[in-house]
Amino acid sequence: MDRKLKLNLSQTIRVGFAFLAILAFWQMYNNVIPLILTKTFRMDKSISGLIMAADNVLALFLLPLFGGLSDRCRAKMGKRKPFILCGTVSAVFLMLLIPFLDNAYFAEPKTAFEIVFVCVLGCILVAMGTYRSPAVALMPDVTPKPLRSRANAVINLMGALGGIIYLIAAKIMYPSSGTQDAEHVDYLPLFLVMAGIMIVSLIVVMFCVDEVRWNAEMLAWERAHAEDDPAAEAEERNEQLPKDVKRSLIFLLISVAFWFMGYNAMETWFTTYADAMWKMGLGDASLCLTIATAGAILCFIPSGVLASRIGRRKTILVGILLLSGSFFSVFAYTCVFQEFHRILYILFFLVGAAWAFINVNSLPMVLEMCKGSEVGRFTGYYYAFSMTAQIVTPILAGALLEHVNYMTLFPYCGVFVLSAFAAIQFVRHGDAMPEAKRGLEAFEDLDG
Repeated sequence: MDRKLKLNLSQTIRVGFAFLAILAFWQMYNNVIPLILTKTFRMDKSISGLIMAADNVLALFLLPLFGGLSDRCRAKMGKRKPFILCGTVSAVFLMLLIPFLDNAYFAEPKTAFEIVFVCVLGCILVAMGTYRSPAVALMPDVTPKPLRSRANAVINLMGALGGIIYLIAAKIMYPSSGTQDAEHVDYLPLFLVMAGIMIVSLIVVMFCVDEVRWNAEMLAWERAHAEDDPAAEAEERNEQLPKDVKRSLIFLLISVAFWFMGYNAMETWFTTYADAMWKMGLGDASLCLTIATAGAILCFIPSGVLASRIGRRKTILVGILLLSGSFFSVFAYTCVFQEFHRILYILFFLVGAAWAFINVNSLPMVLEMCKGSEVGRFTGYYYAFSMTAQIVTPILAGALLEHVNYMTLFPYCGVFVLSAFAAIQFVRHGDAMPEAKRGLEAFEDLDG
């Protein structure tokens, strides 16, 4: 790496505001929409899970479609900005219709309100899908290859910050004392706060990110250092993936699907679970998720440092054991006690820490098995398996909650995470053990 080349932290943070808005939106969507579907519209858990899985189904088609369209865009403001602008404005407008329809249906239950509500949800998912890939592509568009790993670390932290901002707002605005015995909860103030977060983030991206100039500077640097790019030579060989590497890749992707099955079930259904089992309001339930997110943020850099010392695979195994242990511990607590206790905050912190150990190192393991020219395709493999898991798990876990018992949630999560532990035993490639690095450099193995 060119020692004179340094990450422009200010530039990367400004680019990261697009991720901040996206992650904040999805945190709210996954927390609030299940409550509206089950409590206002009184849908059963299976139908609610099907609706909650729709975003991942659409993502399988929308993300590559609009990513490709933005690649070919030639607007004066840049390739990605038009999609970020139109997608954000559309999503904010449609999002603000949700609490109005929710309140209208509660005041006067009509099938028409229910139909319009579901249609609006579908339109929101399309709007978010139109700019998610362009937002992802904006960082590598303006960041030279040697710096994209560290830039990706900053982007991940910005996204986590967005989730934290939402969860804090939910905790302050909707404490259990104000929602526990309420016949209906008006979520309009929360949606207005979210709209404000998304609009402010959009303003930062539109006015503080010079996509065209930064992209030109990045391309000029790439051309000047083309001889340092090993991908050009690998491109000419057109080598096939060896059978043993392919086997490792398949089992690693199966592991990815399994741990997403476990974690996403908890993320999707926890607020509903906490309401039913512990009579917790949205604010208090959200605090548990806030603590989990904080645990992940605090462990991003340590997970990179640990991987540099013992390897990615072993770090992931530590995360898997910690995550499954935390899930089973919450289940054991619920078997004994009927009320929430603050000691559970420790378990949720460990859930976040474990997820950081897993998630920070899994994509780099996948990308380690490919040539530089195949990064996009192998990244596609990763997201295909993770999104498919997130399509299936809200439906499956929701059906168990509806037809068996709420107590099934955390055993469900723990079993799937342990299944990932079994699958990754067959992974023999994709590891790397560079010398330990400090600070942002600990993220240097993070690609994508």
